[in-house]
Amino acid sequence: MILNKIIWEPSSTIFSIGNFGIHYYSLMFIIAFLFGFNIMKKMYVKENVPTERLETMLFYIVLSTLIGARLGHVVFYDWEYYQSHLLEIFLPIEKTTNGYTFTGFRGLASHGAAIGILSGIIVYQKVYKEKTLLWILDRLIIPTTLGAAFVRIGNFFNSEIVGNYTGNNFGVVFVNRGENLPRHPAQLYEAVCYLIIFFILFQIYKTEYKNKSGFLLGLFMLTLFSIRFFVEFIKESQGGFETLLPLFSTGQWLSIPLILSGIVVLIRSISISKN
Repeated sequence: MILNKIIWEPSSTIFSIGNFGIHYYSLMFIIAFLFGFNIMKKMYVKENVPTERLETMLFYIVLSTLIGARLGHVVFYDWEYYQSHLLEIFLPIEKTTNGYTFTGFRGLASHGAAIGILSGIIVYQKVYKEKTLLWILDRLIIPTTLGAAFVRIGNFFNSEIVGNYTGNNFGVVFVNRGENLPRHPAQLYEAVCYLIIFFILFQIYKTEYKNKSGFLLGLFMLTLFSIRFFVEFIKESQGGFETLLPLFSTGQWLSIPLILSGIVVLIRSISISKN
C-alpha cells in the first residue's frame, strides 16, 4: 500500500467583512467551550449538584484560559518581540508601516492555558466554596481534554504548529505556507490522542474512581502532557527558551513539570484511597 501526500491549502477564515474575519481556530475555541459546558452540566445533574453557578464557572474558565494562553505564548515563546510591543499582548492588532491592523489572537500557548484554567478555578472555588478544588478539577479535565483536541484541529486549519518534514511521500503539504514538501500533521496526531484520552477519562468517570480525589486529574496531567512531550520530537520548533536549554524543545521543558505533578497527584490519590 502506497500512502500519498495530502495537499492542504484551506483558508483559515470562514468569512470576512472588511478586515474583520471569523477564523476556524476561533470557531474551534467556541465549540470547545460549548461542549465543555454541556458535559459539565450533565455531570452535575447526574451527581445531583446544583447547576446555577455553571455559567459563572464558564466565565471564569473562558477568561482565565484566554489570559493564560496569551501570556503563556508571550512569556514562554515570544517575549523578545512583545517586550517592545506591549500593546499587542492583549489587543488583537499588529503594528505595521501603515499603522495598526486587526489580526485576531493567534499566539496562544496550551501550557499557559493549563496554568490559566487552574488559576481561574482556584479563584472560583475560593469565592463560591460549593465543592472542593480537586472535586471540580477531576470533572473539569474531561471536557478540557476534548477542548484541547478541538484547538489542535483549529491549529491544523491555520497551518500552524506543524510537524517536521517527513522525508518521504507520506504527510501533509501545507501549500498556504508556500511549501511543496510533506510534513507530519503533528496537530492531528495530538488531536486524535487527546480524543482517545477524553474517552478513557469519561469511561473512568463512570466508575467509582471518580470519587478518588485527584485520580482523574493526575491521570489527565500524566497522559496528555506525555503525549505532548513525545509529539514534540516530530514538531517544528516554535522557539522560546530551547536555545538556552537545547536538550528538549520549549514545549517539552514545559511539559515535564506537569507530567511529574500528574504522577504525584495520581500516587497521592491511590495511597489515600487505600487508607
